[in-house]
Amino acid sequence: MLKEKMKVEDQVLEKQKQVVDDITSVHRITKENSVFSRTDGGFVSLQYTEEDGEIKVYNRITVHRCFPHSDPTHYISIREPEGDGREIGLIDDMDQLPEDTCAMLNEQMELRYFTPKILKVRHIREEYGYSYWDVVTDRGTCRFTVRMGGGSVYPIGKDRYLINDLDGNRFEIPDLYKLSAREIKQLDLFI
Repeated sequence: MLKEKMKVEDQVLEKQKQVVDDITSVHRITKENSVFSRTDGGFVSLQYTEEDGEIKVYNRITVHRCFPHSDPTHYISIREPEGDGREIGLIDDMDQLPEDTCAMLNEQMELRYFTPKILKVRHIREEYGYSYWDVVTDRGTCRFTVRMGGGSVYPIGKDRYLINDLDGNRFEIPDLYKLSAREIKQLDLFI
């Protein structure tokens, strides 16, 4: 009886170990083991072949950048949208996928990481601990407010800056030195 109980406990422990290994292991998604498709509703589905040959179909997936601003084309996490958003797998490098797949996944990430790019700084006015920005972005003219002090404007790469406004919106300056000298002078207080 004791041997049977120990055998059952060993089986339970082995199953638990397999579940933990499955949850914590990183599955690499490559062009060889995956097929991404558009769904009728404008989402993306995935057919993924696991290492043991089992084919899994995910009717809808979500796409997340692990390093959204500092390395947007590497380490892309593919997840299930419902529940706890369990990770299905990881794309190490988007450039290794077919061009149409990259376009489809980039479209999904643009929706998730809406970050207008500042092309021109028209005016920045400071008053009572806040700065009021009037800029031209790749999405049009925009006005927003930024709290003065640390944490609102910070570098995210060589000559790239990210601005967080009071409402939690993000704006990116993709290349500081593509702005005019007058615009850079207005940004001196922040960079």
